[in-house]
Amino acid sequence: MLTKRYLLQHLKSIGFPSSNDRPLIPLLKDLGFLTDTGAPTERYHAYRDNARSRAVMGEALLDAYSDLFHINANPSNNDREAIKGKFKSAHNATDRVAEAQAATFYALLKLADVAGARAARTGAAPTVPKVQEALNRSDPVIEKVDVWPAPGSEDTELGVLMEPEVDHGETEVYARVQA
Repeated sequence: MLTKRYLLQHLKSIGFPSSNDRPLIPLLKDLGFLTDTGAPTERYHAYRDNARSRAVMGEALLDAYSDLFHINANPSNNDREAIKGKFKSAHNATDRVAEAQAATFYALLKLADVAGARAARTGAAPTVPKVQEALNRSDPVIEKVDVWPAPGSEDTELGVLMEPEVDHGETEVYARVQA
């Protein structure tokens, strides 16, 4: 079993000497990078592989912050106030603490591929290269088009905007005709 003292000494040895760095240990535990005893997990070792680190962080965020992804499946800075509010209500946090928690979440989000992690979990739809490969085969089932606009795109062939509308933690997709 690793002691708290050992973990703090290890933090110092890897460049985190300040007592302000101590909250890293519970954060790493919450993300699943350390066990309750402080030992590195398989997720920690997978994260150290640069080729997989963004997907591993995405998976860790989906697990640790699942309630925040109910606010918006793809959180952006526009969701910051709602996310701070979630921290305030869930953890009875002050404004200052909720802002720090939100800042931590957004900093980790920059290191993550949440969409890729979510797709890996659900066995997602074909990726763009697979769709392009099918188009190149002249598959009679697939109609060849120059551009397939993504949901949320402002410029679709039919003039229909598909985007998520979020209300009270629920996410639904509604089609709206653009003006």
